[in-house]
Amino acid sequence: MRILFVGDVVGRPGRDAVTALLPGLRETFEVDACILNGENVANGVGITPRLAQVLLAAGADAITLGNHTWRREEIGPYLGASNTVVRPANMAAAAPGRGLTVVAARDGTSVAVINLLGSLFLDPPHSMWELVDDLVEEARRATPVIVVDVHAEATSEKVALAAWLDGRVTAVLGTHTHVQTSDARILPGGTAALTDAGMTGPHDSVIGVQTGLAIRRMRTGMPVRFETATDGVRLEGALVTCDPLTGRASAIAPVRVPWPAA
Repeated sequence: MRILFVGDVVGRPGRDAVTALLPGLRETFEVDACILNGENVANGVGITPRLAQVLLAAGADAITLGNHTWRREEIGPYLGASNTVVRPANMAAAAPGRGLTVVAARDGTSVAVINLLGSLFLDPPHSMWELVDDLVEEARRATPVIVVDVHAEATSEKVALAAWLDGRVTAVLGTHTHVQTSDARILPGGTAALTDAGMTGPHDSVIGVQTGLAIRRMRTGMPVRFETATDGVRLEGALVTCDPLTGRASAIAPVRVPWPAA
């Protein structure tokens, strides 16, 4: 089976690209299940219930989040009821939502989705290392096909987690830094890994933000209201091929599609 993972969707440019491209990509790549990270879809920070529904209607089977999960107040009750949108599992235990869900692929195969938050610069209430083994065991009771989105700043955390979970999950895919890395690989135990899946949004920018605004803040240290850029839009992510009976991955390929088409 084939699983398409779409990297951080940023603002209107990113969601417009998803709406325009995802239905066709599902057919072209013969995608059985699609997971995307939507934590930046609302004007570059956070997600709302309405925008979650837009992404799901475009063809996402599950949506993962990250450190901006709570930037939109209305998302709390929605996450408390949703079976398709997950937030990092290592957030506060009393927070609404879940960090693990199981969705059905196009052929009916169950696909487990785990969302985790790295520690460096993000300071989650709990370390992902305290929770991940129990989450994986819970997921494996439902299905051998397990995709982990590790939303983290540090490359070292993402690489280490992939190595730790090798042979126990189908894929460990990094998000958050918005720059697609060139290390897509199958680890010895059969787990697909990519340190960062990249960004679906405007690449003529500083990771999605208008370049001049980002530079002004860096140079002056003064507060600057960020605005999402508009140019150089493309969808980025990864296509993972795996055995639905064992969950073992056999291939992973980066995905990079411009929009509008060049």
